[in-house]
Amino acid sequence: MDLSAKITGIKYKPFLCAKLNAFALKDLEQALATNAVFILNIDKENSVAVSWWVSAKRTRSYPYARVYDTLNFAGKKITIIPVVKDEGKEGDRDFLQWDTISLMSLLGVYVIIGYYVEAERSTRYRHKITNQRFDIPYIKRKIKEILSYQSDALHWNLSQVDKVGEVAQKALKSYELISKKTKVEMHSWSSAEKRIKQLQKGKEKFMNLSRTLAEKAQRRESITTQPKEYLSGEKGIITIKNYLGGFYYFTVDEVELKGKEVYLIEGKHSKGTLPSIGDIKDGLIKMILFTNLEDVRINGESFKPKPVLKLTVKNHFDVRKLSKTQKRILELLSKESKINKFEIILQ
Repeated sequence: MDLSAKITGIKYKPFLCAKLNAFALKDLEQALATNAVFILNIDKENSVAVSWWVSAKRTRSYPYARVYDTLNFAGKKITIIPVVKDEGKEGDRDFLQWDTISLMSLLGVYVIIGYYVEAERSTRYRHKITNQRFDIPYIKRKIKEILSYQSDALHWNLSQVDKVGEVAQKALKSYELISKKTKVEMHSWSSAEKRIKQLQKGKEKFMNLSRTLAEKAQRRESITTQPKEYLSGEKGIITIKNYLGGFYYFTVDEVELKGKEVYLIEGKHSKGTLPSIGDIKDGLIKMILFTNLEDVRINGESFKPKPVLKLTVKNHFDVRKLSKTQKRILELLSKESKINKFEIILQ
């Protein structure tokens, strides 16, 4: 099912954000080594909330959950995403996609497009590297730039896309050095350079390339139901237009029509007593989008959106089996759903 909608602004109050540790700017390396999300105190007057992605791909290490944890912060929110992550020839290689930057822009999160400069050979897999680390002086410079930047996250993120080619070149040079040092062969340089040359053609080309790939991935996802998903409705595709005319493509796990209402259902499943907090926060990122949709249409006909977060467990949901922490999560989740006007289904 194909849907279209608009978003003119984001209004949302999160309740499940983790308590964040605070670090001084001089301790940024330690912060990145020990925390997925943290507050960074730049000086006595200025602080920022920082999250970072292990890989450019959103399906690894719950990056959405990390970003979610910064959304309660009153000041500037920053997320660091590697332009490319190569784990070695027998591992994965992921490239940054435009749809990721788009989503961060919609959420008001400033993106630092980073690159890894250090890594170690994996002790478990002979042809893979592990413990990859960012270029710290570069990240510090970018954080200071964001602090003095007067425009919003969208305009910052667009300006960073212009520089993505040179950042990618730095990443490739770093992987060349890492490969020599660890004696681990990386993925094909020529194919990476082809991708980077496409990125270097500028922002529009980058947007078009990534948008096409995002659409293809969205189409694949829309026709694939993973075994872990306990879903009953029809999968859907939603194209969201922002106030600047940019288009964002997302999949919807389940779409159900009831009269003039369209239920947009994001499903999270667990074999245990409740989906993990990371899975729940990942689902809440979709709720932030779905609760801010306007002018939702299917084949030109208007519908009222009803966002739903559906949490399912393998056998049956039993509140008596939940831990104190899980009960507290559900309490806060219930509060979040009421304030932000979305529904929760537990089954």
